Amino acid sequence: MATNPPPGDGHRKGAVRDRSQVYNPQNEKWTKRDKGTGQFMDQKADSKPFKGVRKERP
Repeated sequence: MATNPPPGDGHRKGAVRDRSQVYNPQNEKWTKRDKGTGQFMDQKADSKPFKGVRKERP
């Protein structure tokens, strides 16, 4: 797991593992996926990608 001290400063050390994100052009939002199961986990409220999560190739 990534370490994030000090809390609240808006950055992380290291990448988020076992997660990826894919862009949905229908609603123009990024969706986070679990790498192991392939299930969709979360979707951004705005159009910016998740921080520290790798992007999948289309």
